[in-house]
Amino acid sequence: MDKFKYVFYSTLALALMAIPAMAQGAADNESSVAAAKAIGGGIGFGLAAGLAGIGQGLVGSRAAEGAARNPGAAGTVQTLMIIALALIESLVLFALLIVFVKL
Repeated sequence: MDKFKYVFYSTLALALMAIPAMAQGAADNESSVAAAKAIGGGIGFGLAAGLAGIGQGLVGSRAAEGAARNPGAAGTVQTLMIIALALIESLVLFALLIVFVKL
């Protein structure tokens, strides 16, 4: 607990020191805002695409597991899997649309 206190206070000190450092670059605000938008859009879409890939992998693995456990319901499981994959992919496309609109 004592180490956590030191880490917390050192992080707080670094955050407070960063405020005046960021205020010095206010003369060229337009280019820094554009750069921040580009970085934020790239990181945001990267997270959305990466997490969607993980979600699609989980959906596929659980569908294969469900079909292996009950082969009679494999058609229903496959239909539900395709619907779930389409919904996940639509969320990624929506995130891409938001990135393009914000940039």
